[in-house]
Amino acid sequence: MSLAFDDYGRPYIILRDQGSKKRMKGLEAYKSNILAAKAVANTLSSSLGPKGMDKMLVSPDGDVSVTNDGSIIVEKMEIQHPTAKLLVELSQSQDAEIGDGTTGVVVLAGKLLEQALTLLDKGNHPLKISDGFDRACDVAIKHLETISEEIDIQANEHEALIQAACTALGSKVVSKRKRELGKIAVTAVLDVADLARKDVNLDLIKIQTKTGGSVEDTRLISGILIDKDMSHPQMPKEVKEAKICLLTCPFEPPKPKTKHNINISSAEDYKKLYQQEQQYFVDMVKLVKDSGANIALCQWGFDDEANHLLLQNELPAVRWVSGTDVELIAMATGARIIPRFQEITPEKLGKAGSVKEVQFGTSNERMLVIENCQCTKAVTILIRGGSQMIVDEAKRSIHDAICVIRNLIKDNRIVYGGGSAELACAIQVLQYADEVSSVEQYAIRSFADALEGIPCCLADNCGLNPITSVAQAKSRQLQENNPRIGIDCMELGTTDMKEQRIYETLSSKKQQIQLATQVVKMILKIDDVIAPDDY
Repeated sequence: MSLAFDDYGRPYIILRDQGSKKRMKGLEAYKSNILAAKAVANTLSSSLGPKGMDKMLVSPDGDVSVTNDGSIIVEKMEIQHPTAKLLVELSQSQDAEIGDGTTGVVVLAGKLLEQALTLLDKGNHPLKISDGFDRACDVAIKHLETISEEIDIQANEHEALIQAACTALGSKVVSKRKRELGKIAVTAVLDVADLARKDVNLDLIKIQTKTGGSVEDTRLISGILIDKDMSHPQMPKEVKEAKICLLTCPFEPPKPKTKHNINISSAEDYKKLYQQEQQYFVDMVKLVKDSGANIALCQWGFDDEANHLLLQNELPAVRWVSGTDVELIAMATGARIIPRFQEITPEKLGKAGSVKEVQFGTSNERMLVIENCQCTKAVTILIRGGSQMIVDEAKRSIHDAICVIRNLIKDNRIVYGGGSAELACAIQVLQYADEVSSVEQYAIRSFADALEGIPCCLADNCGLNPITSVAQAKSRQLQENNPRIGIDCMELGTTDMKEQRIYETLSSKKQQIQLATQVVKMILKIDDVIAPDDY
């Protein structure tokens, strides 16, 4: 550290901390970045496919979760290397845009980096590798559109959508119930979908979890389910033609903003204070009743005095409704969220066919269901499971299935899974490489080898010989000109993925290849890293 002065004579301190930094340049930087990213990809590679392994994740607090969802795994891994964190963002981007394929996109990026490392060792320039990958990516995307097929999502009672959902659920913990859960996911999406505009508002699908029972007890509820009950046990359990007052202010007397003292010297003073507090509650209940509301849902709590007055005035109420539930109820019923009692008007009330309290299970658990909402049709998927870990994984699995169905409604083109699409693209990219005379052809061939790495991982995770399985599938694709030949992961006796009905959305597969290529290009352009030693 030293002291220096600027042009105006003002002093400033120069900190010399370069010694505590680690700097890598050139080939050393490339290799460090690639090896760090490969380590993350190799961790996820064993989770790919219907027989992929699950990962047990233990948080610093000791909470245990078991999952094979790629975005959850990389999110909870304590990754320090800055380049490896790019793969975390890669998986999260895939999850945010598509909702499925989060493991595959990271594995593909790892295979591309593995090929890039080999090319660097042979003396290829990183920019030439990057350009070759970019050209190969364009060829693969165009070929995907060529081999894709349009499906009729309305045929056979939406059987194609159910099969796509089953494909997404096939690699999850809940795979034994994939058919039942797939039907629930399809029904939920179709209930809120606008098929004319090919649009789905996933905010109208609420996923509610409740520990207890088993996964087969999971069911779809036509309406909004909230994990609350009436604030008083003597309040009516059902309100028909509900006019809902949605409050974000508590049923309690106003609190002064400044410190104050109240001196009570006699019983009369105490009675006056009691009457004043009572009057506050009476006025609040009167404002709600005068608006025409016949049920009040409050984001905050209210004390026993207010609860008793609500019962006396025959006004059912629910307290401690979560903020997300308040927003969903407002969206579905047309209610306006009211922050102050003085702002309650009849125009701000929401309308629903009924609000009723339901019981389920053997432990007398109760929840509220809001049905026949005025503005939009909202649905709730109630997920049951024997433990919190099973319930959480089932929730993630159903979310993936819902996203797949949403994508098919937006674009009803599919490609077939089991690694068949990647193999078909690899064959096409290799044929294109023969037409390239520049040095970029080596990168293009390496891109094809990276695509073949996906079916290799699938075969390896299923206990098959990866080299033999991929070679046979590739040979059959070339001989029969059939891009549907893949890896028979489930050992059903056929490698034709159309016969196995393994569907993947075209949008998901395109996004995987594009995002993986973009991230690899970004890593290949980093030739100077300045970072602390401890990463």
